[in-house]
Amino acid sequence: MTPTTPPPPPRPGSGVPHVHHPLFARFYARVSVSADARGGLGALREELLAGLTGRVVEIGAGNGLNFAHYPIGVSEVVAVEPEPHLRQLAEEAARRAPVPVTVLPGTAEALPTEDGVFDAAVASLVLCTVRGVPAALAEVRRVLRPGGELRFLEHVAARTPGLARVQRGLDHTVWPLLFGGCHTSRDPLAAIEDAGFTLASYRSFDLPERGPRLPTSPCVLGVARR
Repeated sequence: MTPTTPPPPPRPGSGVPHVHHPLFARFYARVSVSADARGGLGALREELLAGLTGRVVEIGAGNGLNFAHYPIGVSEVVAVEPEPHLRQLAEEAARRAPVPVTVLPGTAEALPTEDGVFDAAVASLVLCTVRGVPAALAEVRRVLRPGGELRFLEHVAARTPGLARVQRGLDHTVWPLLFGGCHTSRDPLAAIEDAGFTLASYRSFDLPERGPRLPTSPCVLGVARR
């Protein structure tokens, strides 16, 4: 569907910082589609977005795989994605979405929208890659109305010492360089609370549920409120 309202005006001085990961973007575009179909991510996206209504902002929308899962109670999605190739794919996905989706350039740390205009925000596998997690969550809090929800699906630091050491080692060496700035050992739950949100509910799990544990296996899915 095409958007029913024009894109919101950019914030003064916000700009769009240069974010360009051409090799990773093409790798992610292929792997993420496969993970949705066979790795269980599609069902997690469905769970993440279930019951949403009103206006929604999605930060770091990637290639737009969430768009197909938005329920019809959502009146509009404003999706922000800084990487050019992924944003182009997101624009294509937006045209097939069951709800109106507007895709904008921008980063989570400087959302191109006004204060308090959204009923919910969605962060899906993005807080691991943003350059400034506190700044990104402060922006999410700014654009949400009081009582608005933050829906999140994120990688987390492992609870087991061995895998936690592996995550920290990778994060300080090759992992961010190879995977578009991803950091596997961040603690999004603590960051969300530190940003002034109240955790409503969440569950922790491994992805995939079976087989060897990867640095990105520990995950959390939940809801927080402004």
